[in-house]
Amino acid sequence: MALKVGIVGLPNVGKSTLFNAITNSKVEAANYPFATIEPNVGVVEVPDVRLDKLMNIFQSKKRVATTIEFVDIAGLIAGASKGEGLGNAFLANIRETDAICEVVRCFDNKDITHVEGTVDPIRDIEIINLELMLADEATVQKRLERIAPKIKSGDKLAKIENELLQKLKVCLSENKLLNTLDLNEEEAKILKGFQLLTAKPFIYVANVNDDELADDNQYVKQVKEYAEKLGNKVVKICAKIEEELSEATQDERTLFLSELGAEQTGLESLIKAAYDTLGLQTFFTAGPQESHSWQFKKGMTAPQCAGIIHTDFEKGFIKADVYNVKDLFELGSEKAVKDAGKMRLEGKQYIMQDGDSCFFKFNN
Repeated sequence: MALKVGIVGLPNVGKSTLFNAITNSKVEAANYPFATIEPNVGVVEVPDVRLDKLMNIFQSKKRVATTIEFVDIAGLIAGASKGEGLGNAFLANIRETDAICEVVRCFDNKDITHVEGTVDPIRDIEIINLELMLADEATVQKRLERIAPKIKSGDKLAKIENELLQKLKVCLSENKLLNTLDLNEEEAKILKGFQLLTAKPFIYVANVNDDELADDNQYVKQVKEYAEKLGNKVVKICAKIEEELSEATQDERTLFLSELGAEQTGLESLIKAAYDTLGLQTFFTAGPQESHSWQFKKGMTAPQCAGIIHTDFEKGFIKADVYNVKDLFELGSEKAVKDAGKMRLEGKQYIMQDGDSCFFKFNN
């Protein structure tokens, strides 16, 4: 399950600089030229010190980390929903993402012109959100028109969909994002199939000057206050520093972060925010041949997680040997984990936990 996050923002807010930093941090990346409408894509390794520890314990020949895909969506401007700028191409690219990361400018610089004339992160957020809501309104209206004949014929599924669409229409008309709606399980499942933009979770990235990372300036405070009301996360980043960090060696990066008084890079903070926002966790498979981290959705069962590795593993799932890697790190070996009774045989109902290491048993 590849996690895909779309990076959006108005021109000259630092979005491209941030993406360049992400691309330089890549494990593997496919960089497509913009060609006016194509997004850039960067596939980045999700940092996890636990994977390195597993490598050392098992002396694994191969290390495979789970990844996150960042999609740099080409220039959004006011009027995009009506075709201004890159218009519908922008909207089509963002529909395919799991979450939307809005980069807003939170620094003053007279040498960098803002497309709207002044620095105002809340105005920028509202411009982006309005364009997304207008696009969703158009999509909802089209779906309503499409199912109208089915409702007349008495189609029960069309009636259920119509009720949900009417609820979405009211929400958007009140200038509210669809991700603020309180929906039941059935409605949430139907909504997911619509691929509506404002139904996705949002993360706000406040791009600041390099001397403003330690303390929040007035702009960052405004963004945090705005996001808190909506239950969204805010990540403070200096895109310029991120670009420098992405080109540094590990030792240089560690020293640089220490001087900044930071424990992790902005990119790592953004990845963590994406994981938290989407309810993602990590399980591991490890041995002499390979140590591998895997991304899964919180609440998934052991068979479902086995299916992430291969669909046959889920279909033929029998049992799984499971222990948490923190026990392995504490005790030093799998044998010690077994001797201490920390390794368990789990069945189909087991809910996977973050940090679980598994050996899946299945029928071919």
